[in-house]
Amino acid sequence: MRRHLFLLIILATNTSFPCRATAAELRGNAARVDLTPPEQMHAPLGGYGERMNAPAQGVHDRIFGKALVITDGSKKFALVTADMLGFPPPFKQAVVDRLSDQGWTSDNIMLLASHSHTSIEMNAINPLNTFDIPQIGIHNPELFEFTVSNFVRLITEADRDFVPVRIGTASQHLSGWNRNRRANNSVVDDELTVTRIDGPTGEPMAVLVNFTAHPTFMTGQQMMFSGGWPGHLQRTTEALIGGNVTVMYYNGAEGDQSPRSRPNSGDSRWEQAERYGRELGIVVEKQSQSITTLAGAAFGFHREKISLPDRGWHPDFLKTGGEEYALSEAILTEMLPRMFPAETASGCLHLGDLMIVGVPGEMTASLGLQIKTAAQQKTGAKHPVIGGLADEWISYILPPEEYDVGGYEASVSFYGRTLGPVIVEGAIKGVNQLSNGK
Repeated sequence: MRRHLFLLIILATNTSFPCRATAAELRGNAARVDLTPPEQMHAPLGGYGERMNAPAQGVHDRIFGKALVITDGSKKFALVTADMLGFPPPFKQAVVDRLSDQGWTSDNIMLLASHSHTSIEMNAINPLNTFDIPQIGIHNPELFEFTVSNFVRLITEADRDFVPVRIGTASQHLSGWNRNRRANNSVVDDELTVTRIDGPTGEPMAVLVNFTAHPTFMTGQQMMFSGGWPGHLQRTTEALIGGNVTVMYYNGAEGDQSPRSRPNSGDSRWEQAERYGRELGIVVEKQSQSITTLAGAAFGFHREKISLPDRGWHPDFLKTGGEEYALSEAILTEMLPRMFPAETASGCLHLGDLMIVGVPGEMTASLGLQIKTAAQQKTGAKHPVIGGLADEWISYILPPEEYDVGGYEASVSFYGRTLGPVIVEGAIKGVNQLSNGK
């Protein structure tokens, strides 16, 4: 009876109890799963309304989900990265529901999408999408089941055969590799953060890579599955390091950040993406060699619930995003309450000198830098990063003044001009809760 009462008290609170960062012997394991849908599933590519939900025309390079599970013996956490556009709000809960009997909850899992625009259409795996509009993607129950089942299998495979691990992180700035794509803004987050997790023999088990830029070399004209430049980055780094290392890329506050083509990349979109990913992979591998890994790293996590502002659309929407996605005021009035949640969350993970702060959408770099600065000041973590598109995609997330300027990013932001400050405040509150153990 006391146990049931305690559980009810936990469920009634607005925020989850944080698993404060403590130093102990950490153990871990990594796994991967091929997420490339079979051809007979006729899976559409996400990212551009002009594709009209047409199925992919083949596979340029396969897409993967990867998981790292870390435990200190009393708690465990699954960090999952995927070569995907993003996750609709119902997706993570569907995964958690199937893993609940294995000790997994929304609190100790973080899903991070690379935001590849040549991967699974986000609304094709959204059961709340009942609108049958090709421009936004049409729900495909078979594809939803395929993807959820693979995520369940991925986390299950990583949640076993643990070995002692050592962890280290390093960061550097890469000038000229990305740019702010909004004409009125020059803020750029060009920090590359690499985390190495070594197994008991000293060989890397996993390498986590955070760099902020849209995977948008390909346009709506390219119709094959691909992980984009993040996929090439991961494969290149894995080949250079060798062994059984699992390289896991996750994006940052990329809402207004675009990649800059590398010199002499040619006119082919595929070649530009491959050149960028390969060259960045070489930088990552070199940086990973400089990292000193240590045992007994700090380990903790927390998930902060955030009440969202009222849903609505920007005055510019009908002439920007509305035109691309064939959405009218009548459709939006019905769609927003159904497909866009009234509440979201920001999860954070403290792992040694690394602090990942999850953001549930596409945040602009200026807001991301605010969170990173606050996280470093509040926790002392040497390497705070933004985990962009974490767990679910709610919309673009901009500062009020950027929302007022308008443009594409503002028009695809569905919670008004205060959304940016609300998410920043909630994310920083979550970091504080984890740091203070409250």
